[in-house]
Amino acid sequence: MKNNTFKLILIALVTLVSLGAIWPTWRDHVLTEKLKSFRSGQDSLKFALDHRTEIEQAKEKSLKLGLDLRGGMHLVMEVDVLDLIEQKAWNKDANFTRIMGNVKSEASRFSGATMVDLLAAQFQKENIRLSRYFYDIRDSDKEIVSRLKKEEQDALTRAREIIRNRIDQYGVAEPVIQTQGSQRLIIELSGVTDEARVRKLLMGTAKLEFRLVKDPKMLLRAIQRVASVPLQAKAVTAPPPADTAAVSVPGTVATVPDTAPANTKRLTDVIGMMENGVVYVPAYARDLVVSVLKRDDVAALLPQDTQLLLAAKPEVTVKGEKYYPVYLVRKTPELTGGVITEARATFSAQDSQPEVLMSMNEEGTSKWARITGANIGKQVAIVLDGGVYSAPVVQSRIPSGNSVINGIGDLDEAKDLEIILKAGALPAPVKILEERTVGPSLGSDYIRAGMFSMIWGFTAVALFMIVYYSKAGIAADMALVLNILIVISVLAGFSAALTLPGIAGIVLTMGMAVDANVLIYERIREELAEGKSLRMAVDAGYSRAFSSILDSHVTTLAAAFLLYVYGVGPIQGFAVTLMIGTGASLFTAIVVTRVLFDLFLDSKFMDEKSFG
Repeated sequence: MKNNTFKLILIALVTLVSLGAIWPTWRDHVLTEKLKSFRSGQDSLKFALDHRTEIEQAKEKSLKLGLDLRGGMHLVMEVDVLDLIEQKAWNKDANFTRIMGNVKSEASRFSGATMVDLLAAQFQKENIRLSRYFYDIRDSDKEIVSRLKKEEQDALTRAREIIRNRIDQYGVAEPVIQTQGSQRLIIELSGVTDEARVRKLLMGTAKLEFRLVKDPKMLLRAIQRVASVPLQAKAVTAPPPADTAAVSVPGTVATVPDTAPANTKRLTDVIGMMENGVVYVPAYARDLVVSVLKRDDVAALLPQDTQLLLAAKPEVTVKGEKYYPVYLVRKTPELTGGVITEARATFSAQDSQPEVLMSMNEEGTSKWARITGANIGKQVAIVLDGGVYSAPVVQSRIPSGNSVINGIGDLDEAKDLEIILKAGALPAPVKILEERTVGPSLGSDYIRAGMFSMIWGFTAVALFMIVYYSKAGIAADMALVLNILIVISVLAGFSAALTLPGIAGIVLTMGMAVDANVLIYERIREELAEGKSLRMAVDAGYSRAFSSILDSHVTTLAAAFLLYVYGVGPIQGFAVTLMIGTGASLFTAIVVTRVLFDLFLDSKFMDEKSFG
């Protein structure tokens, strides 16, 4: 007994630590059920307020559930590397645009190749050096390809970290964000209910720019120059009525049409002017006009270094009609969002509307003071992801480096803007290739099925050990209980998420845990058959079975580690629980059951007949 003192202390310590790690999960369950038990919402709210700290602490430290058990979103997103490459190019012309179009076409047919390789192949086919548009004219094609590939790799890494920062600030517990290939991100968000809001939060590039707004006369001349640009009728999704006339820019209108005019063919057919001189686009035509304004033929008609942009949010008339004001802004930004150091969602003092206050670093403060000082009386548009959020008139020089984004719909949107501005801008636009949503009710079904599988698996294994090995099976079953306790406590203690494959890993661990005991027990039986005493047989059984047990557990750990390193999502969840369970199994088989055997032998509870 004396020799087992340290082992008993170790087992007691492991048990207490495991119970301590699982306790918040149990308290979270008890408090949640207590909240559900109140019939009155007022009583439930009072209980929640009285126990707020305890509820929050229990929920924070409790065992997290993965996407498949709790419900949430699974997304496959792709970084637009082609857009990133275009950003790096200089001195772009029609030839460059044509080549990039060919690259885009090739990319749709050869999904395995990287964009940089396709780009290099197209330039080589055209017999044009990459240095014509990228980096230094003295760089070789090989050097440029290498630099672009590094930019491509860095873009994916930066996109992953920025998206992770946004999700962390949003408050999603245990998000899974992994890279796949050179362009894709796998994202799993458990517990998410507002899918549209999260989708918008993830996809916004957060490209913030401060641009000078041209005067209204220049805007009208620009509109007249692009008035005859043809539209693609199929892009207009609104149903055309028979009694609505087209709106002409030179005229003035008091109402905004909410459906497409008949025979819509030109840009001027969907652009109008309010009586106060505001050029606008009706809500139904917004997407169409935005796509047309991005075309090269339209950009060529505008004054040099200018661009037509629409407001990010619609204005609403007294009749409830929605329209988007149009701005002619300088194409080159005066300042970008890289200088923003702090953003905070709040309400304006004048009309209590949501807004986002921004602070700039030293460089941004200096530039902002110079910009505002040189443009008093002029409008400066605050442009985020190509939409004009506001275009205030500069009243005086601003030396403090502060600015405001207003024109925001609600406080949630203001908070989301705060998040993406704090996290930073994505290096390139991202798009969603695949999206799956798991409902909480389906997650509850999975939890129920998983718990039944664990209970039935444990019962079957425990009964087999008792029936086949008699009293010796009791020691194995007691060690098995501690094994499961350790696995769950480690998951809870390290804030890992339990998934359905993770439950499968726990069930598999049960079989592996008793498998080690089977090796020991069969070896003890062999020693007893040779005529040794029970204590000598137990000593020999543990000593001679140890190498086999260690080999099997090490190989299983190695396999589980490789699954974790190279696996994705559910496979990693399975690998994590398998690694924890394998380590726990080695501890319980070698240490715990041995101590139990010594205790049973000392108490005369076990004899030669105890092994069946």
